Amino acid sequence: MSTTTATEDTIRTWADDPKGPVALCLREHLVPVEGDGGVFFPPTYAFPSTHKGAPYNIDVLGDGTKVATVDSVGSQANRMEPMFKAGPSGDAALAMLVPQVTIDLGDGRSVSVLDAGHRLGDAIVRASSLKETARTAFETFLKTGDATEIAKLAPTSLVFGVWDSRDTQAKLPRIVQSVIRAFDVDVLTRSAQYVPPIDYASLEVFSEEEKAKSESNPKSPVAQRGFVPVPKTEAHGGVIARGPIVRDITVNLVALRRLEGTGDGTAALRRYILGLCLVAATEPLDGFLRQGCSRRSPPSRARGRRCLGRAFEATSFSRARWSVRRPPSGRRHSASGLTWRRSSTRRAQRPTSARAGRPRRPPRLRRPRPDAHGPASRTVDSAP
Repeated sequence: MSTTTATEDTIRTWADDPKGPVALCLREHLVPVEGDGGVFFPPTYAFPSTHKGAPYNIDVLGDGTKVATVDSVGSQANRMEPMFKAGPSGDAALAMLVPQVTIDLGDGRSVSVLDAGHRLGDAIVRASSLKETARTAFETFLKTGDATEIAKLAPTSLVFGVWDSRDTQAKLPRIVQSVIRAFDVDVLTRSAQYVPPIDYASLEVFSEEEKAKSESNPKSPVAQRGFVPVPKTEAHGGVIARGPIVRDITVNLVALRRLEGTGDGTAALRRYILGLCLVAATEPLDGFLRQGCSRRSPPSRARGRRCLGRAFEATSFSRARWSVRRPPSGRRHSASGLTWRRSSTRRAQRPTSARAGRPRRPPRLRRPRPDAHGPASRTVDSAP
């Protein structure tokens, strides 16, 4: 398998070439800080009262495998964006890459636009003196497709997506998307028992009869105030992942190349946003997600990077440098590069009675054929 370094000219084609790669993909394998098999807590959600089971976002696949969302797309974006903020919580070098727009609340406090959940479309922007400037930027994008003014105010709104849903309805898709999922999870429960430090009934705070009634009713006023022992049983107790815990990051190069600038500034705008996207996708994040959910990358598992071409070509990136790998000529498929056409995949034959119990043969992948519009697959290559 040959490896070709992605030069500056190659990276620029990702932003400039309309027939360039579709996306850059990075897959990072994670484990709990306790190691494989450690219990961790996914985020909880306010499900309706009809929901049964733990308040986690867990999907069940057709084969019964349970897949838990460890950190959603929106949550990951809100963790990645503040890395560009100036101050103790950000990175001084990265803060120089974007404008630092801060909204003064008037009481000694301030909020950075990089901390606003809806970015340039957030309510805090519309409630500030930046309102008309932001509206003009969104209206310019709607009328002409020019995203330059948005980039001048909040370029991370182009990186992580923005929707001005309360005003102009301007919407720009995410270019960088990240999500963490855990596969083949088992849900656990936990129980607890609260015991007050003293017997309040013996101090005649309330009667023994009221104490007995409250102990069997955790929702009673006495129990709610912590005056009597209160049990808590079968509460959500986290999950254990028997399968991998994976962070998938995608840089959508098609969405990037749809950005338009002012006149000859389109190329500069796309390259600038691409640079921010590469930084956001590769900069390590704090492994502490929430209480009971801290993650780390195992030393034995390197992060895998891929560049997806237009004909479903998967090209892997090495960890040490941004480079691309191409499948060797003459092979139909390889371990780190796959190439196939939409209509060329055959269905696996159903096992006959003589083959009952034997595994099915996987679909055969064929090499793409050139068509009238040029080669069916493209490989990201370095400049000669």
